[in-house]
Amino acid sequence: MFYHNLLFMCAFLFVYSVFAGRLESRWIHGALMFVLVGILFGPAVLDVLHFQIRGPGIGVIAEITLAIVLFTDAANVNFKVLRTYNWLPSRLLLIGLPLCLLSGWGFGLLLFDDMPWLEVAILATIVAPTDAALGKAVVTNPAVPAPMREGLNMESGLNDGICVPLLLILLAIVAPIEEGHGTVAHALLVILEEIGIGLLVGAGLAYISAALMKVAIKRKWNSPLWDQLTLMSLAVLAFTMAQELGGSGFIAAFVCGLIAGPLLENKHSYLEHNEGFADLLSVLVWVLFGAVILTNTWPHFSWKTWTYAIASLTLLRMLPVWLSLVGTTLGSESRLFMGWFGPRGLATIVFGVIVMEYELVAMEEIVATAVCAVLLSVVFHGLTANPWVARLRRQAAMTKN
Repeated sequence: MFYHNLLFMCAFLFVYSVFAGRLESRWIHGALMFVLVGILFGPAVLDVLHFQIRGPGIGVIAEITLAIVLFTDAANVNFKVLRTYNWLPSRLLLIGLPLCLLSGWGFGLLLFDDMPWLEVAILATIVAPTDAALGKAVVTNPAVPAPMREGLNMESGLNDGICVPLLLILLAIVAPIEEGHGTVAHALLVILEEIGIGLLVGAGLAYISAALMKVAIKRKWNSPLWDQLTLMSLAVLAFTMAQELGGSGFIAAFVCGLIAGPLLENKHSYLEHNEGFADLLSVLVWVLFGAVILTNTWPHFSWKTWTYAIASLTLLRMLPVWLSLVGTTLGSESRLFMGWFGPRGLATIVFGVIVMEYELVAMEEIVATAVCAVLLSVVFHGLTANPWVARLRRQAAMTKN
């Protein structure tokens, strides 16, 4: 079965890579196409791909992908640009994100009247992080003003790293308590162990690896061929070492990238390869999302999951962003644009996979709602990105004329 699955995955990757230039110019491209292929190959249609939703397979692929993405996004942070446009990502992260979490929690309490309030908070945390990869047409297009591009890019690169410790704390409080430990004591232990170990591992590996790389480059002991694997292996090393020691691998990967980035010379040549590895693994995650995760969670969809998912992409995201940008020079359409382009993707999927490992009262409803939000995001953000960017391009051209 392993080779059977690998056969179809590699066949799809080959065909897509050959015609990628043509395919990505269409409305249906990227994650949306990968999900549709997953649905086509999955048990719902052709029944070709066979994976178990529980177990190490999908979880490991998704977790390693997120670890590399967290590391790369953190290492890519341009602190010079951040200082220039710091008002925008700062508002999005320090005002918009907390408002998004609070509004998601409040709306969830009203909608899911039978769900424990802490589990509603877990749901709000799962669907809060945004994914720049789904909005690549936005964050990489020069037609979008630079402050808006950098703001959205840095927001998506940092908000998932911010949500990780919050999710861990909530799960520690809600999860079954070991004998002899109270809820508060157990939560504090998780904070100290998972977050503390993750911070120490990430920071320690960042300084050690940066020092080793500087020595190797100075003495010309490095090899361009093997440079392709350097930061990818460092990201996975930080993740796995923290996990092995009982800490959070995601925090370790994020912190390692955040500290190592400014310390590395010519970091962008290294990170280009990381982005390539992340893109490859992301394709696998999106195909598996369509073939397995969506198929298995679909029976648990209800009017409540659809309602919350729609609200999380619209009102619960756009209103906090609008409020966070009050008093800035951005116009009404720019605020709506930034509020709308907060697509949900990889982080939400991985957080959902993590939640599956816990015996929560409303686990199935939480995961189904998160999957529903990602599905709607893939469809609607994927379809609206290029048209709205084209509108901005026309407006910019008219302004110049």
